[in-house]
Amino acid sequence: MNYLTGKQIELRAVEPEDLNLLYRWENNASLWKYGCTIAPFSRYLLKQYIEHYSADIARDNQLRLIVVKKEDRQPIGIIDCFDYDATHRRAAIGILIDPLYSRQGFGRDALETFMRYAFEVLFLHQLYVHIPLCNTASIALFKSCGFCESGRLADWVRLPEGYTDALLLQKFSSK
Repeated sequence: MNYLTGKQIELRAVEPEDLNLLYRWENNASLWKYGCTIAPFSRYLLKQYIEHYSADIARDNQLRLIVVKKEDRQPIGIIDCFDYDATHRRAAIGILIDPLYSRQGFGRDALETFMRYAFEVLFLHQLYVHIPLCNTASIALFKSCGFCESGRLADWVRLPEGYTDALLLQKFSSK
């Protein structure tokens, strides 16, 4: 079984030719409110990141994979697994699907594919995500993939219009 292949997508390692896409996605200020970014990344910094990235979750406490469409190998997004905790076998997860490809089932396919990989290859016990309440599409995506709400974090995310709560969602391995 290829754990990195879904119905419509494949997950692959970050490659040097992804620099321009990472630059565009990381510097899309309209998406910063969903993460922790507050300043743009330079091409130089992203190039250094790609060159030094090991893809070893145990060493880096992070694993970043590019989401590509199977039919034409077009990169359409990123899945990040971060805050890896080897002792408790858990990690946070984040997903970005390029707005040109949203609402076409790619996000769900990528998330389901990554969950299978995380639980059956990385042997994680749980994945979790913090999602601002305003990101209703992401909340719906994670809940549709079996993530359950386990808490609400008050005033967790600062937006231009003020603070908002975030939901803590978790998904546990069935093994």
